[in-house]
Formats: sequence, structure tokens, C-alpha cells
Amino acid sequence: MPGIVFASGNRDKYLEMRSLLASMGVVLLFGPDLAGSAGLPSVEEDRDTYAGNAAVKALAWGRALGRSALADDSGLEVRALGWEPGVMSARVAPDDGARIEWLLERMRGVADREARFVAALALYEAGRGRWLLAEGFCYGRIAPAPMGRSGFGYDPLFIPRGYDETLAVLGPEVKSRLSHRSVAARALGRMLTGCCVVK
Repeated sequence: MPGIVFASGNRDKYLEMRSLLASMGVVLLFGPDLAGSAGLPSVEEDRDTYAGNAAVKALAWGRALGRSALADDSGLEVRALGWEPGVMSARVAPDDGARIEWLLERMRGVADREARFVAALALYEAGRGRWLLAEGFCYGRIAPAPMGRSGFGYDPLFIPRGYDETLAVLGPEVKSRLSHRSVAARALGRMLTGCCVVK
């Protein structure tokens, strides 16, 4: 299914998703490049689930541009914080550096560092009225301090299970195998290539 719009203004996420889906024959287009003078669709991410927020974005972009659209919503969940920040992960602070500081402040002196990344992908197929939904998880723990320069978001603080370094140290090749988005993208790819039937 070529020419799917990625319903986000986040270029880092777009580049990651484009790479993940390219091997499955899916051509992903950056939404803002297509929006042009019309501007980006206004989307309020007010749902309490990742899938709900992803679906809202995919529908808004799909309708605005008149074509199939893929959106993601993702977050970091920390056990000691009652699985917060969750769907609020990107909204606890204005940028990545501030979000990392926010998390470290709340984890000061906390022994339980268990955490997980969660991602939901929603694909709205224009003209068919069909939805595909996929979810992925990456389990690990929170590092005591940021490590590494690769990636984005909370990557400098997240050590995946089975490793001793953060995703920001391990780099894109390892991240593309382990990440919550890669797990969700592979599941979505199986649906698109007919390995799974979604009604």
C-alpha cells in the first residue's frame, strides 16, 4: 500500500517509521510536506489510550489530505510512578531535555527502575473505511543518568531488557530491532501483507 501519509509533524518519528516500513514495501510520506499552504490539521490528543490518540490523528490527517494516513501515539510507563507518564509522556515538559529532567527528579532515590515503552499505530484507509491497529512494547529500566546522543525522547534514559546501555548509546540499528515502534510496525506490516486478517 504505497503513499501512506505519516500523520505527524515530528520528523524524527517519521524517519524512524519510514525506515521500519520500507522493508515491507510501504512508502511513507511526511504529512507536513503534503499539507502545504493548507497547514497542519488541528488535532486534540485528548483520549486516554495510545490507540485512541493515534486514531484521532490518522483520521484528521486522512480526511484533510484525502488519502490513507498512519499515526502513532507512544509513551513511557514507569512502574514506580504508577505507570506514568504514559499518554502524557510528550506533554510533561516542552522539550526532550526538560522531559528527561522531569523524570529524573521523580526517580531520585527510587530503587524500582522498571519501565516500558508502549506504541500504538493506527492506519486509516481512505476510501475503504477500514482501520488497522497495532501495538508494541519494549521492556527495560530507567538509567540513573542520561547516556548517549542517538535517538530522541526518553532514549538516553531507557535501558532495554538484556542490555546494559541506553537506547541512545545502542544506536538506531539496535533500536530498530527492539523498540516499541518496531514491534508495532512489524505487526502492522504483517496485516498489510495479508499475513493477518483484520476486520
